[in-house]
Amino acid sequence: MTSFRMNPQATDHVGKVPAVTLGFWLLKIIATTLGETGGDAVTMSMQLGYLVGSAIFAAIFLVAVAMQVRAKSFHSASYWITIIATTTVGTTLADFADRSLGIGYTGGSILLLSLLLGSLFVWQRTLGTVAVASVSSPQAEGFYWLTIMFSQTLGTALGDFVADGRTEVPAGLGLGYDGAALVFGGALVLVAMAYVSTRISRTALFWAAFILTRPLGAVLGDFLDKPLDHGGLALSRYTASLVLLVAMTIGVVALPQRAAQPTR
Repeated sequence: MTSFRMNPQATDHVGKVPAVTLGFWLLKIIATTLGETGGDAVTMSMQLGYLVGSAIFAAIFLVAVAMQVRAKSFHSASYWITIIATTTVGTTLADFADRSLGIGYTGGSILLLSLLLGSLFVWQRTLGTVAVASVSSPQAEGFYWLTIMFSQTLGTALGDFVADGRTEVPAGLGLGYDGAALVFGGALVLVAMAYVSTRISRTALFWAAFILTRPLGAVLGDFLDKPLDHGGLALSRYTASLVLLVAMTIGVVALPQRAAQPTR
C-alpha cells in the first residue's frame, strides 16, 4: 500500500469506531462466527436461497450503516450491530457468488479481493489514509463500511475455499474446518508477531488481521452447524446463532470500549 498519511479534516469530527484492543478482536471473531451461522440459517435452514437472503441482509446492512453514520458519537451497540450486519450479508453474498453464479471459490475469492483492494485504494487516494483512527467523518465512514463489507464477503469465500473439499463447485483445498481454523489462526498469530516485532504499517496490519478474522469465523461457524459427514458438529443453526448472539451481547456489555482517537 502507499503511505497512510493522516487526513487533516478528520480531527474536526468525533471518533465513531472503537479503539483496536484485545476486546475488539474477541468481539470481531464472535460476530463473524454469528454472521456465518445466521446467514446460513436464513438461506439454508429457512430455504430462502442466497439471492433472497442477500437482499434481506443487504437491506439490514444499509439501515444499520445509515444509523451509524447519523449517530453523533461512538455507540458500542450500534457499531457491533452494523458489524454483524456486514458479516451476515457477506456470508450470503459470498455463497451467491461462489455457488449461484457458478464461479467457484477461486473465482469468487479473486473477484472479492479485487473489490476490497479497489475500495482501499480509492479510500486512500480520496482521503489520504485508511487508518481506523481517521474514521470520524461521513465520507470516511462510507469508505470504512464499504471496505468492511467487502472484507467480510471475501473472508467467507476464503474460509470455504480452504475448508471445503466438495466437488459440486470447483473444489476447495479440503483441509476441513479444523485445518482451516489452524491456517487462519496461525496467520493471525503471524500478524500479531509482526505488530510486536516489526515496523510494518499498523494500518496495513490492522486490515490484514481484520480480513483474516472473517474466514476464521466462517470456518468456526461451519464447524458448529455443518453435518457430521462434512466435518461439522451438526448443531442447529438457530441454536448456534442464539448462543453466539447471547455471547456477543454479554461481550459488548462487559468488555470496555472507547472511540478511536484521531492522531493529530
